[in-house]
Amino acid sequence: MLIETELEKSFGDFGALIGAWGEEKPDARALADSISEYSWREVALATARIAAQLQRDGLQRGQAVAILGTSNIPYALVYLAVLRAGGCAAPLTTSATSAQLAAMFKDSGAMHLFVDSAKLADIQNVALGDVKIIMLDNAVGEHPALTNWMAEQDAHFDATPPAATDPFNIIYSSGTTGTPKGIIHSHAMRWHQMAGGFKSIYTRDTRSLVSTPLYSNTTLAVFLPTVCHGGFARIMEKFDARAYLDHALTDQTTHTMLVPVQYQRLMAHPQFDSYDLSSFIVKFCTSAPFAAELKADVLQRWPGGLVEIYGMTEGGVVCMLQAHHHPHKLHTVGQPVTGHELIVLDEDDNRLPAGSKGVLTGRSPTMMSGYKNQPEKTREMEWRDEEGNIWLKTGDIGIVDEDGFVSIVGRAKDMIISGGFNIYPKDLEELLEQQPEVAEAAVVGMPSDAWGETPVGFVRLRDEAASPESILARVNGQLGKTQRISMLYSIDEMPRSHIGKLLKTDLRALAAEKQNGR
Repeated sequence: MLIETELEKSFGDFGALIGAWGEEKPDARALADSISEYSWREVALATARIAAQLQRDGLQRGQAVAILGTSNIPYALVYLAVLRAGGCAAPLTTSATSAQLAAMFKDSGAMHLFVDSAKLADIQNVALGDVKIIMLDNAVGEHPALTNWMAEQDAHFDATPPAATDPFNIIYSSGTTGTPKGIIHSHAMRWHQMAGGFKSIYTRDTRSLVSTPLYSNTTLAVFLPTVCHGGFARIMEKFDARAYLDHALTDQTTHTMLVPVQYQRLMAHPQFDSYDLSSFIVKFCTSAPFAAELKADVLQRWPGGLVEIYGMTEGGVVCMLQAHHHPHKLHTVGQPVTGHELIVLDEDDNRLPAGSKGVLTGRSPTMMSGYKNQPEKTREMEWRDEEGNIWLKTGDIGIVDEDGFVSIVGRAKDMIISGGFNIYPKDLEELLEQQPEVAEAAVVGMPSDAWGETPVGFVRLRDEAASPESILARVNGQLGKTQRISMLYSIDEMPRSHIGKLLKTDLRALAAEKQNGR
């Protein structure tokens, strides 16, 4: 395979690229974590052995394979091997509760679960049905270790190229009750992102530093293009500012993806300015509001370009701000990328004229196939124009300026973004209102130095003697780590407008007063 020619195609086989890079640059570094390092030859051989065993176990084309654990080389190998075997990677959120994990696993339709010892302990009392469990680290009881389970050296597997519509991965959104939404991305969508959208940004010499979890679409936006183009990716199991800077210096990192909280912690590190970071070509940021002041600080003190990406895991419109080229537009999230279209809608889904403030809605070649097993939720996201074309509503309120740059002025659904992860207040409110002492609940996002935003709750109690602290502890025990409510306040009446609409703006002001001790 002539790889450069393959990457120029409008659609190709991502799995085949892994084997091709193993032949093209066998001794070059491909993956590293805190324990080991793999060359491209080793990656190609290991993923082939895993792919062969998956097929021997009966994996069907397009069938999901669930992965749950700390991000590291074994995790990455399984993810890539699933794609080589014709399956669909289904990474599960490590911060989810055991009930959420069970719901996601069942929804995915997987027959395999690759998991590490820590997460196995968390789900050992959860009924997962008929599943084959393979350990990413060490064998546990009847569950074999990955290295012992995979097929023998030089094992062959059916490498039939995928169809454009075949599922590439399922990314599960957050949720506290029921089944979280599984966002399906097709091979066509991912190929367009990796080989098309990033072909001028990534090369075979790329050295990426991956410091967010591999189950997150944020991470995949840098990890997958790096692999696609035959580069090198170091995977951090857990983000630490000093360790990140050490790796960047040692590896001479060229590419990275960080969320705003990570930029904040890095820029505040006392030794930041003593590190030689001149190897960086581009730094990406996404997943949460990125303050203009922080962007300016990064531009001033950190060499290389800075690109903010605005978009949804579901796809639709993607905007990019090349901050290093547009330092006067740092208050925006940039412009729609080539091939992406953006309009704004009013509350009744009517199209608004240019320059209006409304719900940002877009379409592009990078749109999800839909939510797995939830067609009604898929339809809720969609808007159709006069020709029947499907657009996806972001839920964000924005406005496009005269230069085509987009500013976000609010979130239609008041979604909270904490540490780069989406939290939906409605989910938390429903859980609070399930508590017998609670008559009514509301949750808002408040600024947090540590996480960007944090959920703060208000409850109207049925019994004045009830303890908000007790309710908070009980509810947080049912939530994933990234979803927990930081404070819970009792309130006599919820603030409402004359038509009965809950005024969350007033609640945020009240939360600020309480936090300031007034």
